[in-house]
Parts: sequence; structure tokens; C-alpha cells
Amino acid sequence: MEDLLEFNRDLIDELRSEAASTALPLNDLAFERLCSTLEAEAEIDTSERCVFVDAAAGKSLRIDGHGGDPREGDGTLSVIVCEFFDTDQPPNLNAADAKKLFGHLINFVAAARRSEFRASLHAATPAHGTTTMIAEAWPATSKVKLILLTNGIYSARTDAVLAGKIGEVPVTYNIWDLSRLHRVEMTGSKEKITVKFAEDFGGALPALPASGPEAGFPSYLAIIRGSQLAQLYEKWGARLLESNIRSFIQARRKSVNEGIRDTIKSEPEMFFSYNNGLSATADYVEAEVDGAGVRILAAKNLQIVNGGQTTASLHAALKHSPENLDRVRVQIKLTVVPAETSEEIVPNISKYANSQNKVSAADFFSNHPFHMRTESYSRRVFAPPAQGGSRQTRWFYERARGQYLVVRAKLGAADRKRFDQEHPKSQLFAKTDLAKVELSFRMKPDTVSKGAQKNFSAFATEIGDSWTASDRKYDETWFKRLVAKLVIFRALEKAIPRQEWYPGGYRANIVTYGIAKLVHDAEKRGKVIDLDAVWNAQGVPDGMMGCLLKACEAAADVITEPESGIRNITEWAKKQACWSSVARGQVDYGPDLEDHLIKALEARTAERDGRRAAAAISGIEAQAKVIELGGAFWERLRSWASPNRAFSLKDDGILKACSQQDRRLPSERQCVLAIDILARAREEGYLDDDEAPRIRITGRSRAH
Repeated sequence: MEDLLEFNRDLIDELRSEAASTALPLNDLAFERLCSTLEAEAEIDTSERCVFVDAAAGKSLRIDGHGGDPREGDGTLSVIVCEFFDTDQPPNLNAADAKKLFGHLINFVAAARRSEFRASLHAATPAHGTTTMIAEAWPATSKVKLILLTNGIYSARTDAVLAGKIGEVPVTYNIWDLSRLHRVEMTGSKEKITVKFAEDFGGALPALPASGPEAGFPSYLAIIRGSQLAQLYEKWGARLLESNIRSFIQARRKSVNEGIRDTIKSEPEMFFSYNNGLSATADYVEAEVDGAGVRILAAKNLQIVNGGQTTASLHAALKHSPENLDRVRVQIKLTVVPAETSEEIVPNISKYANSQNKVSAADFFSNHPFHMRTESYSRRVFAPPAQGGSRQTRWFYERARGQYLVVRAKLGAADRKRFDQEHPKSQLFAKTDLAKVELSFRMKPDTVSKGAQKNFSAFATEIGDSWTASDRKYDETWFKRLVAKLVIFRALEKAIPRQEWYPGGYRANIVTYGIAKLVHDAEKRGKVIDLDAVWNAQGVPDGMMGCLLKACEAAADVITEPESGIRNITEWAKKQACWSSVARGQVDYGPDLEDHLIKALEARTAERDGRRAAAAISGIEAQAKVIELGGAFWERLRSWASPNRAFSLKDDGILKACSQQDRRLPSERQCVLAIDILARAREEGYLDDDEAPRIRITGRSRAH
């Protein structure tokens, strides 16, 4: 209980501090902060603030936000009520409290469908935009999800519980209280779904064991009815699809979906023959053996790593062809991967299962080399002291959510204090923060405005292609400039709400559009923002901030005045036309702008100089590692690699030089290449006799 109270105190302190620096209401900041966890958990795709508390037709109505347009996702309308308590001692909530709040949400959704209620709302308010969206999206809405988000303590676990219907649309409710938020954020892992096929979903799955007794990971070939799979998705939605890759898996390919839909409608018995089926993983499977074979009763942490389109299409059939779903059969390749090895193994399963995609769905898991390298820089690169300070600090990158709290929790009191001083919470950033900042500076504010998950998907596609072409650009200079971008972004988040021109909402859109506008205008002059100066100062110079705020003001004017026919400001901000309008606008920056820009060529020269310096450091580090491992180690590797066609004669020469280090020390360049050879060998399954056992999946032996 004390851990829970400490978590609540830290959360409130964080929000109070931000409220003091931004002058934004605490409830707005709490909504934004807590919704970020829901987005990371795939509970919602995005979060949009909309506060409305009133009465209509004798009923109490309330909403605090929603999870985006159902037409842009899987047809789920997520509506949110956020009960935040500014007290160190969180109150208890019971079923009656939750029922009352959910009732107000239902009343709001029902009212939104009535034209007279929509007409009573001012056209410029978020409530009008939200009700318009609900009414227009209702024909495409397959489920309404009611979410209670709170730092109170609820007495029971409530996850996707069915709560009746609005019209013909089913309604579920879900409660995210302090205990659940604490559990998710402190463990650093996503909430695990336990599926009880036999108990809750119409029967166990017939299966065949597909792995021998010597297999490290048991596998099954199972059959699931279309109605069962549709019901699973109805209950848990995108949470069934691994959170790091669902944006790729759910990418709509019209021809494929039409084919699946037509088969369900006209030939449901042929679905098994026509469809490739699913690949899935689970931490644990409960099975029984009877006279007919193996039956899977339940699966813990079930995740579909390939087959998202099939799953979503079968769910859609609940609406257009429900009578046929019991005649549909889908094959599942189910691999049991214990939780302690899932981070290494599951990405490989997904990678090979999705190898037909141009950008593999697994390419951007948290253990992708891009994230590993960014994390490495964040742990060793010290930032200069901020103005007025004397202590160097680090910017802590969470490649896997929850790392910061997990690392901190393992430390004793003295070490924790030192950790907090060296890694201040304000300098923590996650993958979605990185994506948001990078695409803002790449002049894609319309993409950023689509929400954290859609933006991250777009970012992952760009970086995946870029990394494959060459990873050399993602060096220490790139990391320092990334931090500078974060400094700018966060400084604007604090400054904008204090401006006289601030419209009182849409801060996130204004920040990304303002940054993109200044970058665009600098580019027209053949220049770029001087990010190195921001890194060195660990702050935004006054003159640069003045120019950024002018760009943000111009962006705010466009964002809050949508084109004719568009009634929802947040939807307008997601459109390319909005960015085009901002980009065309003229801004008078005054004389300060030139002082904070540098020529693009000058910036590239600094990048090259940084790479030369980094290469020298890498050479020294590689040489030290080669010597540490010793000549015998490299001779064993050479003996293993020599008959392997994946390694060249040049590789053999490098390994020979390292194995003979007692006679002559290999050069730094040779050592850098040797470390690369070792990495490739490990990818191919190499394990040295003197090393601890590793679990690897070898890619060479697989045909795809």
C-alpha cells in the first residue's frame, strides 16, 4: 500500500509542478498524463480533451474526453470520464460511484445523436465538435467503450465488461484506477490478457502439438471459430495485437479486406482453405488431453503477432454477417513463450511471420538497434549544466515503457537520490515523445496531430527505411540534437499557455505546427535552427523563443479557423490542408531570427566532425574489448566461422589478427570490424564455450 501512496504522491507532485509552470488547469494536465498510459496500453488510439458537464432532457451529462474518431480505427467509440483527486490520500470508489459516472457518459453519447442538442452547442466549442463526430460516425460505430480514468482506488478489477447497448451498438465499460495505473507503469510491461476459451468464449480450441519434447518453446496448431475470434476482438480490441506493432498490422489493404469479407458472406466454409490464419504467442497455455486430442482451455497474455486484418475483418462481420461466423474456421500457430524471454523471442516470431511486408511489423520493437543505440547514448552522454546550474545530467530514454521507474525502484536511498539528481524526471522521454518531436522538426505536424500511436507508426516507417539505408547518421551528434529538439518542444509547451493570444485549447497542435512553421521558413532561407546552441545551453535562447512563439501564434490562427465545411478543430489539424495553409502564411520574425539560424552546410559539417570524433572513440573502445576477450576467444570464433558461408575471407583475416594479439596488437579499425563480425555470428546462433547460454532464433535456416 505504501508503494501505491508514493506513486500517487509522485504523480500529484509532477502535475502540480507542471500546472505551476504552464498555468494550465490541473485536471487538464491529469487527463493528458493518464491518457498517455491508456495510449501505450492500446486502450485508446489517441486522446482528445472535451469537457462538458450539464443537463439535458432532465438527465445529467458528462464527458472529459474521447479516444478519436471510430471511422479512423476499428469502429470503437471510446468516451472518457476522468475523476482526478488532488490529495495525497486517494479516496476509495465503489460500484455505485462508477455506475453513476458511466451513466452520465451514456447520457452524453445518447444526447450527441440528437440534432436539437447539437444545435444548442456553440460551434467553436470542443463539445460541439465531439457531438458532431459522434453523430456522423455512428453508422460506422461497432462498439461504445466507456472508460473511467482516476487516481482513486476501485475495489475490483474491471476490464471490458459488457454493459448493454445504445440502440443496436454494444457498450462495454472499463476502469483504470490508481492500482491499475501503478501496476502497469511500475512493471514496465503491458497488461496481460487471459483468455478462457472454454469458460467465456464458447468452448476450448482443438489443437495438435506442433513441437517435439526437446523444443524450448512449445507450439500448437489450433483451430478457432470465427465467432470466437470476433468476440475476443470485441472484448479487447487492439490490445490483442502487440502494442508496438499494431499500427502496422492494422494497416488497411482494401483488396485483402474485401476478399475476406466476401468469403465470410458467400463461402464461410472455405475460409480455412483461403486464409493463411494467425500467428500468436502466449506466456502460458492451459490444455487438456482427451480421446480426440489436445484441447486448449485458456491462454495467458495471448497476443496476435500476425493476422490483424483477418481478426478485424471477422470482428466487422459481427455487424454484416453474424450468422456465418460459426461456420468460419481459422487456423492459429500458437507458440508458448515465457515472459522472461518474450522481449527477445516474440519480435523474431513476428518478424518472420510478417516477412511479406515491406516494413516488417516487428522491425520497430523496443529491441530494434535504433532504440538500443538511442538508449546507449542516453545512459552515457552527459548534458552540459543548464544556465545557472553546475551539475551535468543525462536525458533518460525509455525504449521499453517503465524502465525509469523500474531502475529507480531497485536503488537504495542514497543511490536513488544520486540517480534523481543525474536523471531528473523532467528529462525522461519515451518512444512516442521521440517520434512526436522528430516529425515536428521534419515538418509533419498534421501527422503528429493524429495522436501518439498513429504518429509513431509513421515515424517507425521513416526510420525503418532510413536505418536500413544507412545507420551512420544516428550518431552522438544526432542524439544531442534530438535532445535539443526536446528542449524546444517542452519549453513551448510551458510557454504557450501563458501567451495572451492562446485560444485556451489545442496546445499540442499549436506546438507541433509552430515548430514545423519555423523549420519551414528557415529552410526557405537555406538555413536550419541552431540546435547545437540549444544543446550547449540546455535551454532555448530568448530570441529563438520569441521567433518560435510568433510561428505558434500564426499556426494557432489557422488551426482555430478551419476551412469551410469542417466543424471539428482537432480533425482539421490532422489534415494536410491545414499544414499547407500554415506553411503558406507570412510571419514577421523581426531581426532576431537570423541570430539563431545556421547554414545547412555548416550543420552538416558539424555532423561529419562529430562522426570522426565518435569513430576514434569507438576504435579505442573496440580495441579494449578485443583485448579483454583474449586471443583464444577470437580463435574459437574463427574456427566456427571459417566453414560458414556467411563469413568472408576478409572476415577470417580480421579474426586471425585478433587471435594473434599476443604477437601483434590489431589496429583500431580491425577491432571495430571484429566486433561487427562477432555481432553477426551471434545473430547466426554462435555461442562461445566460455559464455553463459543465450536463447537465440537463427534466421538463416528459415525459408520465408
